[in-house]
Amino acid sequence: MKNTIIGILLITGLNSYAQTSPEKSDFEQITETLMDYIEGTANGEPERLGKAFHPDFNLYTVTKDSIWIRSGAQYISGIKTGEKSNRIGRIISIDYEKDAAIAKAEIVVPNWRIFTDYFLLLKYEGTWKIVQKSYTWREYPKCEEKK
Repeated sequence: MKNTIIGILLITGLNSYAQTSPEKSDFEQITETLMDYIEGTANGEPERLGKAFHPDFNLYTVTKDSIWIRSGAQYISGIKTGEKSNRIGRIISIDYEKDAAIAKAEIVVPNWRIFTDYFLLLKYEGTWKIVQKSYTWREYPKCEEKK
């Protein structure tokens, strides 16, 4: 009888353990946060951007000879719900240690620009958030005309 009870407890415990989904790795969580940014901007989903960004998030870039700083709120307000853009994004790299990460992404806007984005992410309260984005861009290569 004692062995039967132990067996039932073991089976019940193993069954309940198997039904719980394992926690996602930090790498997977960081990737999801970056994809919220990439897909949120491409698909006109400002709520996804809000999910990816820390409320005090800022964007930095160089314009002529000065640094241009925009708040995350300004950036998100420029994304119109449901308005898709012709952006193709991909994650180039992710590096993290404990609760800090850096990441690099490339965003191609055909016939206009190719952006290189550098992100600083922090994990707090169990969630990875983008706290800063610095970026640069280059012109999209023009096709040579045939003569």
